Amino acid sequence: ENREDMLSSKSNRLTEALEEANKLFSGVSCAREAALDAQFLVLASNLGKEKANELHSEMAAFDSLTFAEDLLNFMGINRMEVEENDSDSEGVSGGYLPSNAWHKLREEAEKYFRRAPSFHYMLGSFKSDPPVPRQRIERQKKTTGGEEKRAMPARLKKMEESHLEATEKEVERILGLLQTHFKNDPDTPISFFDLVIDPNSFSRTVENIFHVSFIIRDGFARLKLDDDKLPIIEPSKHTKEKENDRSAGARNQVVISLSHREWK
Repeated sequence: ENREDMLSSKSNRLTEALEEANKLFSGVSCAREAALDAQFLVLASNLGKEKANELHSEMAAFDSLTFAEDLLNFMGINRMEVEENDSDSEGVSGGYLPSNAWHKLREEAEKYFRRAPSFHYMLGSFKSDPPVPRQRIERQKKTTGGEEKRAMPARLKKMEESHLEATEKEVERILGLLQTHFKNDPDTPISFFDLVIDPNSFSRTVENIFHVSFIIRDGFARLKLDDDKLPIIEPSKHTKEKENDRSAGARNQVVISLSHREWK
């Protein structure tokens, strides 16, 4: 019967009814009375839900129409005079703001924008001690003489020498094998690929080709093609041939392509 009164946000009738129900519940002794109390709790919870839905939680919501109305009133417009002017000028609504309306609004708005920012440290507290001067490191002047050679580190120089010695020894070993083979059978040249290819190591094969190239470059051996157009290698027989092979006109550089698949 009092539903509308209880749903009103200005009324406390729902709270009073709950307090009264708590007092009556202390005297409940029969099942019918307990059922009535439960029925009341259902009705009270439904009313409380409806009352909560009607509450406006967004208290800071911005209403543009209300703001415009308040702004016009602050700037000095009179709604009664505007309606009379509109009826007299047949719908023309311009020219009803006072001449100093915008100046008045500016003076009011300046109060909220002309504020000094709060003081804070950007990089911690300020230290009054002067900075410690750094010691200036004098750079060494470059030597003008370009003929002076840079000193190579002893360890690196030793590694280079050992690498060159190992290469020379390997070249001499291969040349010795080639010369020994031709001493035993001078009429049968050896296949270049049979000499350099290691069936168990592709990298070793590449190293052998590299070392044999020194032998050919220095004129201790030469390459030819057999009847099947395959390269064969044989040592140079005479000293004159070595000297002729060492000359720039008698030597040709050859690039060999050998992939891992071809090696297999």
